[in-house]
Amino acid sequence: MHYSLSDMILDLIQNSIEAKAERITLDLIRSDNYLTVRLCDNGCGMTEGELKKVSDPFYTDGIKHSQRKIGLGIPFLIQTVEQTDGRFEIHSEKNMGTSLDIQFNLGNVDTPPEGDWPGLFRQAFCFEGDYELVINRKLVSDDKRETGYTLSRIELKEVLGDFNDSAAMILLRDYMRSQEEDLLSQLKEIH
Repeated sequence: MHYSLSDMILDLIQNSIEAKAERITLDLIRSDNYLTVRLCDNGCGMTEGELKKVSDPFYTDGIKHSQRKIGLGIPFLIQTVEQTDGRFEIHSEKNMGTSLDIQFNLGNVDTPPEGDWPGLFRQAFCFEGDYELVINRKLVSDDKRETGYTLSRIELKEVLGDFNDSAAMILLRDYMRSQEEDLLSQLKEIH
């Protein structure tokens, strides 16, 4: 069970990595009432038949997790979105990749809390594999003023070194927290 929106997004990023994506882009756009999430990857993608089954919790491809008999991540996500007046769209093409466009209604009392975004980013950067993950984090005010930051896994790995090193992990954590703190302080200025 996912306790926050960031938990759900981490599950989607892990799906992209397990689908052999070499490039993943995550856009998180927060306005006063909505969180818009766009996730695009160039992984193995899905056929039209597989795409139709993605909302079935009793379906799994049996390849990524050979011991798993069910796949609950996307079905839970869809259920959360539908029950809280949000929006969910998925597009995929075999051998081309998958894109998700999700909008969470933050004004709905049943929408889970956002969670720990810097923690999510750090975890997503530390999954095993050779992939690029670019995260675009934006806040948009009612009068359409924007502020935000971008994180690149490859760039941060070049600067910090191996993410398995504890010193690199501490620097990564502190950097991501500082980016989020700066963003939130800029939000106060534009409101």
